Amino acid sequence: MGSSERLFNRQRTLHDILGAGLVVDVVLWRRKNLTVGILLITLAAWVVFERSGYTLLSLVSNVLLLLVVILFLWAKSAAILNRPAPPLPELHMSEEMVNEMGNFIRTRVNDLFSVSQDIALGKDSRLFLKVTVYIWLISVVGGLTDFLTLAYTSLFIVLTTSNL
Repeated sequence: MGSSERLFNRQRTLHDILGAGLVVDVVLWRRKNLTVGILLITLAAWVVFERSGYTLLSLVSNVLLLLVVILFLWAKSAAILNRPAPPLPELHMSEEMVNEMGNFIRTRVNDLFSVSQDIALGKDSRLFLKVTVYIWLISVVGGLTDFLTLAYTSLFIVLTTSNL
């Protein structure tokens, strides 16, 4: 492997540093078809949302409404015609899964509270300046564009500039 594939002439490749998974393969264009497919699908979704005036919440609620109506009518017609009911998976969350998620969220929220307390008490001026600048930038960008356009543009930039 040539030194051009190494980040800052380190021993490990950029692929290894970033985790060497499917996401890294997509971002580094090692799976070109998948990367192009993701770009095209997100572009199509963005165009549909922009032209139709739909929001993500209204689309999701309409799809769920359609799904519920179809399943209800299928179950009722199956009962009338003596056919099997629609196959639905058993959906439940184990107590262990809920405890793991709760512990993960609790740890992250406590970390956020600790950093927020350090900022509020004036213990870390540099972090305070970083946070205020980032929040101000988010406010400015948020005033200039909507979330969907920002998300698509960010994805496009990440996927197209990773090979530079």
